[in-house]
Amino acid sequence: MSEPTTMTQTSPIEGGTLVCVAGDVDMSSSPTLRTELLMLLKQNKGKMIIDLSKVSFMDSSGVATMVEALRQQRAANAKMVLFGMQPRVRSIFEISRLDSLFEIVDDQDAAMNA
Repeated sequence: MSEPTTMTQTSPIEGGTLVCVAGDVDMSSSPTLRTELLMLLKQNKGKMIIDLSKVSFMDSSGVATMVEALRQQRAANAKMVLFGMQPRVRSIFEISRLDSLFEIVDDQDAAMNA
């Protein structure tokens, strides 16, 4: 059983929002993450930076959630940047070739400057 996914919106960053996700993002937790991300997207129209450094596992439902959030950001003419992916999570994006769709950087500094 996966550990619950938690998401925290930190202090505002210049021009956007920093979102930290922790735990496994799978079929049991991705609906909650989806709801939280879509709510944040409606409230905050700026850049969204998502910290995935505390996500050790993500399945296809989690990837679908991230794709939907990216589509919503792009529809709002806003940017989304992912950072801190653990190798296991990053490989899912690479195998599915989504690493070319998403802007993925190594750390928060790079994400802030992207």
